[in-house]
Amino acid sequence: MTTPPVPPPGCPAHGSGQRISLDTPEFAANPHAYYRYMHQLGPTAPVTIAPGVEATLVTDYNAALELLQDPTTFRKDARRWRALNEGLIRPDSPVLPLLAYRPNCMFTDGAEHVRLRQAITESFARVSNSRLSRIVNQAAQFLINQFSARGSADLLRDYAQQLPLYVFNELFGCPAEIGDRVLFGISGMFDGVNAEQASQVLLQAVGELVALKRVHPGEDITSYLMQHPAQLTDEELAHTLVLLLGAGGEPEGNLIGNAFYTMLTVEEYARNGQFDKALDDTLWRNAPMSNYAPHYPVSDTDVAGDKVRAGELVLVSFGAANTALADQGADTRGHLAWSAGPHACPSKEPARLIALTGLEALFNALPDVELAVPADSLAWRPGPFNRALASLPVRFGAVTPRPAAAPAPTAASPRHQAHPPQAPTPAPAEPQATGKPARWSSFVRWLTGQ
Repeated sequence: MTTPPVPPPGCPAHGSGQRISLDTPEFAANPHAYYRYMHQLGPTAPVTIAPGVEATLVTDYNAALELLQDPTTFRKDARRWRALNEGLIRPDSPVLPLLAYRPNCMFTDGAEHVRLRQAITESFARVSNSRLSRIVNQAAQFLINQFSARGSADLLRDYAQQLPLYVFNELFGCPAEIGDRVLFGISGMFDGVNAEQASQVLLQAVGELVALKRVHPGEDITSYLMQHPAQLTDEELAHTLVLLLGAGGEPEGNLIGNAFYTMLTVEEYARNGQFDKALDDTLWRNAPMSNYAPHYPVSDTDVAGDKVRAGELVLVSFGAANTALADQGADTRGHLAWSAGPHACPSKEPARLIALTGLEALFNALPDVELAVPADSLAWRPGPFNRALASLPVRFGAVTPRPAAAPAPTAASPRHQAHPPQAPTPAPAEPQATGKPARWSSFVRWLTGQ
């Protein structure tokens, strides 16, 4: 007789038809236990990702791969979302900014998707690895300087979450007055608190960046996108920037933070400086976006035998799929953390380089860094999509801050704008209202020696 699967402690799914909540502290504390429970239920599991928002979560590796590689049956255009069209999703739902349709390559299909995605991949290809590494190292040194003399830090808040935001602002040619709002918008959108307001701030900021670059292009990703033969409209450009800056913010920050966790909890990696191996291990076991890849069936169909309805929100659990293979001892290069198929991450190589460079820069500057608390006391942030620590306290021997290195002249940087707008739009009150400093402006001043 087969023993029925037992839900993890705190799991609400104790009977037929019960949905598993992905936005709870219990799930965040031990998602792998939930994934193993879900695997016993079949290739999919019924879940909720926010109050009133239901989805089918694909947890089987082969089923996930098949879905991701079948753009004919499963589409990305969120305007197909049945529950949203029927008014069942609250307009202020915290997950809506990450699921609602935008005219960029994530939410389009067919020829439109190919056109918009090609603009991204070919624009990123114009940025050399050496240039990207220089930008990361400059931002890393600025951030390390803020806490190196203390002998302690929260590596998540003080470094991992901020590093990619500085890098992408520099890479996209953001002037300081726009960049501060970009940082505010990205952080707020992923926090899920006032997410819609933060999304609007971000969209307005990138809209101003597009308008600026139309008049004064530079050697930056924003200008490259404009110059691409795909001929993106201003609306497409703005929403493409929201996608890229968003993906380069929270998920990249979580990747760096989770990789630090791996480095600091697996002695072999830190002792031997195995940054590459630690990053692969992280992508395998603690992927920064563990449950995402929203899809919508064009008609009633099935996922490995489990029925799904037309227009139903179907998510892919990269975390669960990876867990299934990890339990079988599979090679970690087979993970799905970057997704797969036509909608696989279009900028995974730059993302990987940023994370590796950020890891190396920190360990080179603070070689004796170690966890300041027991690893099992660390808390993970609740959230249906992300796998992210709440904090990562560390200690190390205090180090005197280093001065800024003279930057190589490049038109990609906002400080080299030859013809700034005569009357730039002032930053709205939202970023200042949070009590957070204007971080991008501070970085620009440090980098230019002001």
